[in-house]
Amino acid sequence: MTQAELIGQIANTIGKLKVLELSRILKEQQFALRDLIDITFHTNKAVAFRAAWLLENVFLKDAESYLPDLYYMISRFKEVKHQGCMRHYAKITMHITDAKALSSIQLKLKEINLEPVVEQLFDWMINPGTKVAVKIFAGYALFNLKDTFPWVKEELGNQMQFLMRNGSAAIQSGGKKILKEL
Repeated sequence: MTQAELIGQIANTIGKLKVLELSRILKEQQFALRDLIDITFHTNKAVAFRAAWLLENVFLKDAESYLPDLYYMISRFKEVKHQGCMRHYAKITMHITDAKALSSIQLKLKEINLEPVVEQLFDWMINPGTKVAVKIFAGYALFNLKDTFPWVKEELGNQMQFLMRNGSAAIQSGGKKILKEL
């Protein structure tokens, strides 16, 4: 499948089953992860969102096989502008920075400067226009990075307390978990 063919497949509304099917096909055909990452920056927000949804599924299902593309994905992180894409990038980051992530992922991340990612995650959390799911995934990802960047612990605690003052039930729940763990 080419990039153009994939864009054609995701140009119209798709559901979870179609995402799973396309994820399987992309893996089978060894579709270049870089090409999928590039589609997540498509000018059509719906296409970008569906590509990010595919990226999350493809990458997290077999992250180790995409180690060579991890740096590229991280290097594009600050360029993510669409809310739907932010959700998937934050969720991927939450998983790859988790203490339970594969050791090969953890080792690869040590070679990459994650400070721009940390800054972007905080920007997403602080922005009042950012959707709740993005803020929660960003919070968990930042929690996972607190040992790599010691200053994150205090900032994250302050930010979660601020968000919880008037936050939704999801913010309250996620914030309590994060604050408890901090």
